[in-house]
Amino acid sequence: MFLNSRERVAALAMVMSLCLLVYSLGNRALRQCLKRGSQTIQNQLGKPNATPTLRCVFQCFMSIHLLTLASLKQISNLSEHRRWILQFFRASCGKYYLLS
Repeated sequence: MFLNSRERVAALAMVMSLCLLVYSLGNRALRQCLKRGSQTIQNQLGKPNATPTLRCVFQCFMSIHLLTLASLKQISNLSEHRRWILQFFRASCGKYYLLS
């Protein structure tokens, strides 16, 4: 990436640092919630994992889609396993998937 000035390089570094901070805080919150309930999440191989990454969880949710037919909204591919994972996140995540 080519940036013309030092200020832009510094701004990009600040944004990247902020993104990494938010990602690490999300990882920490997910792992603490799992630890509190002595729960695990299945990884891609189907084995239980007590310390999953948000990247793994986000990949699990990539195939979920919002369908709008005649002003009626529906979520497709929201399996029971994905609903179970959503319990470890805040209620606003459930609202995003039209569960609340």
